[in-house]
Amino acid sequence: MIHAGGTGTRRRGAAIVFAALAAILVAALFVWSNTAIAGSYEGVASCAGSTCHGRSEGDGKVVRQDELRIWQEPSSKTGAHSRAAAVLSAPRGRRIASALGLGNAASASACLGCHATNAPGASRGGRYLASDGVGCESCHGAASGWLSSHYAMPATHASNVAAGMIPLEKPQVRASVCLDCHFGSDKPGQFVTHAMMAAGHPRVSFELDLFSSLQAHYDIDGDYVKRKGRLDSVQLWAVGQAEAVKRSARLFTNASLATEGIFPQFYFYDCHSCHRQITDNPAAKRRFEANPGRPIPFGNPPYNDENMIMLSAVAGALAPGQAARYDTAARAFHAAMAQGRPQAVEAAKALSSAAGILSDALASRHYSSDTAFQVIAAISSKAITPRLTDYTGSAQAVMAVDTLLNALVREGRVTVGAAAGIRAQINRAYGAVSAPETFDPATFRSALGGAARSIEALR
Repeated sequence: MIHAGGTGTRRRGAAIVFAALAAILVAALFVWSNTAIAGSYEGVASCAGSTCHGRSEGDGKVVRQDELRIWQEPSSKTGAHSRAAAVLSAPRGRRIASALGLGNAASASACLGCHATNAPGASRGGRYLASDGVGCESCHGAASGWLSSHYAMPATHASNVAAGMIPLEKPQVRASVCLDCHFGSDKPGQFVTHAMMAAGHPRVSFELDLFSSLQAHYDIDGDYVKRKGRLDSVQLWAVGQAEAVKRSARLFTNASLATEGIFPQFYFYDCHSCHRQITDNPAAKRRFEANPGRPIPFGNPPYNDENMIMLSAVAGALAPGQAARYDTAARAFHAAMAQGRPQAVEAAKALSSAAGILSDALASRHYSSDTAFQVIAAISSKAITPRLTDYTGSAQAVMAVDTLLNALVREGRVTVGAAAGIRAQINRAYGAVSAPETFDPATFRSALGGAARSIEALR
């Protein structure tokens, strides 16, 4: 994967953020999500042979065959999934579990849903180990139905999927799998509560194309395209934003997740609207800006709308026929927060539906070499930048511009040298969101606008 300014530079920039931090397809996704665990989970060791995915070098004729090495990489984000279980026994994991009264985090059901391939007991094969962390089958599905046949003639990708392999080349399917842990779900152990974050769990954030690139263990070569079709970074990013909004709004309607006694579940809200410096100094400067996208009473905690803002940008650029409906639903959802829980739930259902329609449109549309330019221009437009008043939305915006610039480089629309010249402005924007305590909206918007204008000049 080609990264503007180098892979390391992009990952360092992204790490700043993380440290702080159609209708047929829908029906098919529903069926898949309810049947994917039918087989048994055979464990990472079942994939690790030197003739399979355990080589020390990626020199396989069809797939790399060093996928296990990449998954286990100890010094970069690519190995994060393999380390997921081990962090539960590290000091931070122990402190969180102690504060929450969970006992041993390494065996706590509230943790294992995302920190391991947490297969039900009856579905664990002979080589399954929870200590493997987020193993192959967390993403690719329980392997018993296809493990022994997926590499042999006359197996095809379609036949593997029919046998239970998860079709991750489909953006909506991939987003759903990733969102389960990188945003949350109503499945056991896959929801990060406000209490967990108060105890020390990192804030959850999600961006599909960036996450995909950080975890990529495949080459999109001719063979990949022949078997699965060509992945498009802009499509992954756009569908990821739509699916994140859809998921967030749907989970909010679940009373068992969205409330804690008399309080709302603050996981859904913007952390830094409340976690700000408090002072009685009468001359203190207000450290936040009114947001035109949120028609809420002054002083109310705003819903975390980082993905909503990005989806508004992409809708206006790539799905204008659905943009007005979506924007109306998003504004109505924010407004409903001041009316009561029943009104907010109904508004959330409308927002989830509008985001789902957008997801279908974005998953099925054609993406041209000009699409990334269009979306970057939309993110930096006068319609969107006034909404970049908060840390989380701004972090999404700079990740988006970074992701889309890399797509332009990969497609040959922008040279590596030209992209490197823009890198300083993007890094300045990353610097503005390096920590929520020092976030300054005006500085961020200036840096992001400069980067976007420089990219537009290359169009």
